[in-house]
Amino acid sequence: MILDTNSAKQKKLNRWLLGIVTFLLIILVAGTMIFIRSNRPMQQAKREAVQMAEKYADLETVDQFYWFNREQTYFTVVGKNKSQEEIIVIIPKSGDKVRVLAQKDGLTEVQAEETVKTNDPDVTIEKANLGIYRDQTAWEITAKDDQGAIYYYLLNFNDGKIIKVIKKI
Repeated sequence: MILDTNSAKQKKLNRWLLGIVTFLLIILVAGTMIFIRSNRPMQQAKREAVQMAEKYADLETVDQFYWFNREQTYFTVVGKNKSQEEIIVIIPKSGDKVRVLAQKDGLTEVQAEETVKTNDPDVTIEKANLGIYRDQTAWEITAKDDQGAIYYYLLNFNDGKIIKVIKKI
């Protein structure tokens, strides 16, 4: 009886490869499931905020959604109403006192970011959010410098004046 050692080695190698591929597939599926579940609260908040904006402000199209967390949580929807005017709808998490603003009355996200870049040209903008801070409509801009230090800005929506700055956190 002659054993073909190459054939036995090949079978063993195939089993190892199958095991590795199976393991990687399990990791990929698990990672995808974790990612989907972790985004669920954001998608739910956006869906509910858009529904309220459609109801209270005749929102027709959605251009942007922001989740603002300072003293309270606000969900902000930016888009156009049925008259094709650019509007901003700010909804407190509680659902009380929905604010509807005309975009033309304040800074856009790009303008708010440009204001920060003018004050600190060496920072890179990471994120922008729009909401209510101490009863003022405010842009929250988070940025980083080359060393990784975080910069935090709150700008008044109407005129772009700085409400609060925290640098190099």
